[in-house]
Amino acid sequence: MKVLVCISKTPDTTAKIAFTEGNTKFDENGVQWIINPYDEWYSLVRAIELKEQDATTIIHLVTVGAADSEPIIRKALALGGDEAIRVNINSNDSFEVASQIAAIAKEGAYDLIFTGKETIDYNSACIGSMLSALLDMPFVSSANHFELAGNTAKIKREIEGGEETCELNLPAVISCQKGMAEQRIPNMRGIMAARTKPLKIVEPISVTATTTIKNFELPAAKTGVKLVDANNMDELVRLLKEEAKVI
Repeated sequence: MKVLVCISKTPDTTAKIAFTEGNTKFDENGVQWIINPYDEWYSLVRAIELKEQDATTIIHLVTVGAADSEPIIRKALALGGDEAIRVNINSNDSFEVASQIAAIAKEGAYDLIFTGKETIDYNSACIGSMLSALLDMPFVSSANHFELAGNTAKIKREIEGGEETCELNLPAVISCQKGMAEQRIPNMRGIMAARTKPLKIVEPISVTATTTIKNFELPAAKTGVKLVDANNMDELVRLLKEEAKVI
């Protein structure tokens, strides 16, 4: 079985967020980059677990980005990927990114494509569904459990008020969230092996982006906290009604 795991580079959650060029560009100075946690902890690790169950499984990694994303993809190789592919283009447009990955997936004829539920920077959560449409494959989003028996996958995901169980035949696209697997840390053997694992650079296909970034805005600064005496309910109600405007 061939598995394609989509890997994205995102800022560390502790990074200071700032913008340049009239708030139209993210300021990358001093930013620590990491593998998007949904891609690393859940989709990649679950693919590794599948390989541990069946040694014939091949795991390929794909990322869409410039050369500065290669340290991230090397870490993913250290965790357990067999080979990596980097599409040599920077893009913030989800359709363009999905189209580049779809081109790789078509060429590689993968049985299973894992993505993270979303990236922690843009939170668009749409790459998986776009891949499904572009590849004409079944898709299950936000999966937290995945089991494979032959060519049939059994997938569980949380829905409002309960849990949903889906069954489908491969090939398929699955987006993964918390519960799918447990985080792993690369060991020294994996880190050393990652240095010599193949990392293929491919040029992007021609795709017209469907969106552009107009500008970024930081959230409004938090206001101070007002303490209200527990016995002064009238004042509490007034503040909730006139200032917080929640009642």
